[in-house]
Amino acid sequence: MTKRIGLFCFLILGIFIDSKAQDPQFTQFYANPTYLNPAFAGTARCPRICLNYRNQWPNLSGTYVTYSASYDQHVDVMAGGIGILVTTDDQARGTLKTTAASFMYSYHLPVNREFSLKMGLQATYFQKTLDRTKLNFGDMIDPRRGFVWNTNEIVPAQTKRNADFSAGILGYSKRYFFGFAAHHITQPDEGLLGVSKLPAKFTVHGGGIINLEKGGESYISPNILFQAQQKFIQLNLGVYYRKDAFVAGL
Repeated sequence: MTKRIGLFCFLILGIFIDSKAQDPQFTQFYANPTYLNPAFAGTARCPRICLNYRNQWPNLSGTYVTYSASYDQHVDVMAGGIGILVTTDDQARGTLKTTAASFMYSYHLPVNREFSLKMGLQATYFQKTLDRTKLNFGDMIDPRRGFVWNTNEIVPAQTKRNADFSAGILGYSKRYFFGFAAHHITQPDEGLLGVSKLPAKFTVHGGGIINLEKGGESYISPNILFQAQQKFIQLNLGVYYRKDAFVAGL
């Protein structure tokens, strides 16, 4: 594999309790590799910049908008790659906003001439902010004048900050690629009103390369992704086609 690295393996998950949160998901997950798995840091060898934008249900009043920007590259003296990832998740037009900054390192281990492993670690610092001026409660309403009263409801704190840690592993050759990532290993507290643990997220993804011509850049690549975060489960199946610099996917 010289252009792309992914993951493919299986995982048996235990039974989870009380679902409370889910990370933003990008449909084109290989267009945001370090968000998918910290072991992707440095896999492009040369410096790489990725910018992503996601807007869910834009016709509704409370949209979910996510921005992501990352930079990573391989560093010979560190025997692996380093990367920086910044994400901002805006819920309900600024009512609840989460900003996270991550640093990651991946170690490259050549097992033999055909197969290599990459093992990545990620450290994240995040801030969750609530705009209390955008919250409305029933006891604030006057029958004739509208929202004029102060509420007696317990209003959560405005800001929560914490550290978060993740890890991942990649295995790849020229014909196939596979691996696993675990995010929020320490399950940090993100609650604004009492303790609320951020659930761990597990990701398995990968696929293979099927060459269509000898000595050329034409191939197809079937891919699979499976994610689980407590009771949230996601399965993506797809295929890429590449011809020189042209790439298409379904």
